[in-house]
Amino acid sequence: MIVDDNPINQIVIESLLKKDGHDVVLVSDGAQAVEAVQAGRFDLVLMDVQMPVMDGVAATRAIRRLASSVKDISIVALTASVMAEDVKSCYDGGMNGYLAKPIDREQLRRAVTTWAGSDAIRDLQ
Repeated sequence: MIVDDNPINQIVIESLLKKDGHDVVLVSDGAQAVEAVQAGRFDLVLMDVQMPVMDGVAATRAIRRLASSVKDISIVALTASVMAEDVKSCYDGGMNGYLAKPIDREQLRRAVTTWAGSDAIRDLQ
């Protein structure tokens, strides 16, 4: 799942993932992401950090508090802010990793293979 309020970012990331054979669900804010992980099965959440309604760190914390097994889903931050304190905030909020914007295809592939599990790794081979 891609969680980003910017339609251009959604299109770019979705295109890169689909070229590698992945199914993609798009949502525009953290509140929608929390609802979506409860309603569906996802291998990975790519979560923008700065969004209206509910930001990515707050959404990650909400997902981590869920009672079901979805609380353990891998969540990777999408952020233009890669200062050490910003990255620390992502990890402190419960995110597993981060990708700097603009998104680099090879870094995206590495994040998918690292965090999405064996199905994603097979998809990329």
